[in-house]
This record gives sequence, C-alpha cells and structure tokens, in this order.
Amino acid sequence: MCAVMRSVTPLLLTLKVAGLATLAAFLIGVALAWILSRRQFWGRDWLDAALTLPLVLPPTVLGYYIIVLLGRNGWIGRWLYEQFGFTLMFTWQGAVVASSVVSLPLVFKAARSAFESVDHDFEKAARTLGLSETGVFFRISLPLAWRGILAGTMLAFARAMGEFGATLMVAGNLPGRTQTLSLAVYDAVQAGNDQLAGILVGITSAVCILVLVSSGRIFKTQYLREVHR
Repeated sequence: MCAVMRSVTPLLLTLKVAGLATLAAFLIGVALAWILSRRQFWGRDWLDAALTLPLVLPPTVLGYYIIVLLGRNGWIGRWLYEQFGFTLMFTWQGAVVASSVVSLPLVFKAARSAFESVDHDFEKAARTLGLSETGVFFRISLPLAWRGILAGTMLAFARAMGEFGATLMVAGNLPGRTQTLSLAVYDAVQAGNDQLAGILVGITSAVCILVLVSSGRIFKTQYLREVHR
C-alpha cells in the first residue's frame, strides 16, 4: 500500500508535465507544419531538419542545448533571471520545456503529413468564395487533417510521459517537485525497491500502450478514408 501511495505524486506530476508539454508541442507543431506544407521559402528544408532533429539526437544532447539557451547563464535564461528573477532550471516548468522539445517532432511530422494530404482544390474553392486564410485553415484544412494531427499528438503525449534524459539535465530529480515517473523508476531501481519500481513501470507501460493502440486505430481509420476517397 505504501508503494502505491508513493507512486501517486510522480504520476500526477508526470500527467501535468506531459499534458502541458503536449499542448505546447501541439500549438507550435501544428502552426509550423501548416507553414511548411503551404509556403516555399529559403531554408525550408533546414527548418524541417531542425524541427525533426530531436527524434535522432540523444536526450542528453537536447538537455545540454536547453541549458545553453535557457539556463541561468544561458542566452535567454540570463535575461529571464535578471529581469524577473526566474529560472527554469530544477523546476517542473523546466521539465515541461524539455518534454515539449522532445515530443515536438511527433506532432510536427504527423501534422505536416496530414496537411499535405488535404486536397488543395477544397482550399482554392474556399478562397474563391471569399474565405480568409484563417477561415480556410480552421474550416477546411484543420477539419480534414485532424485525425492525423490527433494521432501525432497522442504519440507526443506518450513520448512526453516517458521522457528521461533531457528532463534529468534540465529539471533534475527532486522528489515531489520534478521527479516524474521515469525518474522515479530510476530512483527505485537504484535503491533496490523492486516493488515500487514494478508499480511505476506498470503504470507507465499501461498508459503508453493505451495511447499507442488508440493512435494506431486513428491512423488506420485515416488510411482507410484515403484509400476509399
């Protein structure tokens, strides 16, 4: 019973961090996916590569980049500390930033693919009828691409829940403050507490499997719709 209670705090923190990180990744990823799928400009391929980079870089490298940028002595972090006395280092907000960076490519790639699969004739017809670009996005493109975007967002949530390396470097491993499920598992294993580790691993695995099954069904539905279109 004690082990179960000790798993509640990391679970709640993980859900909060993963939820906010997924929201940030969704807003940024969808916006950038729309721009890259509809606009031609110099450096477009380089921007796409930069947004996809977190998929292949080691999480510790991403954590280092975040520290260089947002740490107390970082390019942006120093300004935040001098102006507002605020730092993201060793805070749950820092864990949100780390998780959003890691999960962003999953939303971005899924959203871009979904937008590119939308028939441009529908968008052209809407513009001909006087609909603004904002109206075209919210009334035509987004409704037609939402399944692919939702599937990518669900994968991003699962990825944010399991984030370890970048979160450890940016937010640390402070029980009750920044210790997410993956960090709690690491601590439990190091302490030889197999019972707690087993419970935490079971919770994480169950949530991630549920998300993967759901996103897989969404992808399948989207594929069948494309085949029968």
